[in-house]
Amino acid sequence: MDGYTTLYGMLETALKQAGEESGMLLGQELSIDLSDSLSTNKTSYFGGLDDSCFVLGIDSGEAYGGQFYLVFLLRDAIVMSSILLGIPPARIQEKKRLSISENDDIDAFSEIANMVNGALNTVFQGTLPNKVRLKLLSPKKYIPDIDELSSEEPLPDGDYLMFRSKLEMPGQELNHLDVLIPVALGNLYDPQPEEEVEEAAVVTAETPSADGKAVEADGEEKSEGVAAEAAVAESPGVDSIVVLEDNEEQRQQMVDLVSFTGFQIAEGTLNADLKELFAGRNVKLVIIGSQDADDRELAVCIKVNAIRQDFPLPIIMSAECWTRTAVLKALKYGARDIIIKPFNGEDVTSKVSRYCKIAPV
Repeated sequence: MDGYTTLYGMLETALKQAGEESGMLLGQELSIDLSDSLSTNKTSYFGGLDDSCFVLGIDSGEAYGGQFYLVFLLRDAIVMSSILLGIPPARIQEKKRLSISENDDIDAFSEIANMVNGALNTVFQGTLPNKVRLKLLSPKKYIPDIDELSSEEPLPDGDYLMFRSKLEMPGQELNHLDVLIPVALGNLYDPQPEEEVEEAAVVTAETPSADGKAVEADGEEKSEGVAAEAAVAESPGVDSIVVLEDNEEQRQQMVDLVSFTGFQIAEGTLNADLKELFAGRNVKLVIIGSQDADDRELAVCIKVNAIRQDFPLPIIMSAECWTRTAVLKALKYGARDIIIKPFNGEDVTSKVSRYCKIAPV
């Protein structure tokens, strides 16, 4: 897999450290050596999986919003947890052969996973330019041919960067640990060079020019086409618009501006629980308000797309300060359009009408 050399280096260092620290916990030498990386997607990855596994989500917060995943084969987890629990070697091999995983195993394995998460936190926080916080989530067991894949289980649909590490311990036959990072989150951790085609891609937006004056961007027809494509699929519930904005006054102003649609308006801050806001609603549009369109604020686009990976929702991003780079980043993170603050009522009405497929007032 080309690119992502910074991300590869961070993971290589963190996983090596995690192996050393986990080995001390186990009282056994353990190495976790990053050996390969490739692009994949959920269907391909789990379609080629023959053995049961544990999937552990890691919630990435602060300036790098999203989730990525650690995938351990169940037999590897059983071996490591059993060693930590002090189970005799013969019994460990029997449990491994029969894939016997008990409650104590899950608790012990979670301790090992905590060591991995701790090492990741140490390296990521020391390397990334902005603040990051990684929180380990509870493990989920997945058994091929028994457990069905859904849009969210055992991890969300989508394209991933997969980083595979070899697990090695004297006297044990272990396999590997995979780190699966959604492409959009990977691009937050390690921004990739802009492609020429990306430089040409613009949204229907008033993009600030070099002298600070707004100029009309091209690509309105393309933006409309994408919105129409996203409108094909709908989810059950009340037709709604979600407005996310930390500034209460500006949030209320946007709520008032979009009330003409007649849709239910769900509102919250940039840190709001999106699953709760989306529950029971057929969300037609998400409007994200920010101050400077920085990476932390733009990352909310990734969270929205993670909620609805079955089909992308139209997202409008608003901010007071827009640069050419910020516009391109907004596109890259999933925004369809931008709005400049202070709000122009006609501009908001026009764009909301187009994306919600209703006639403007």
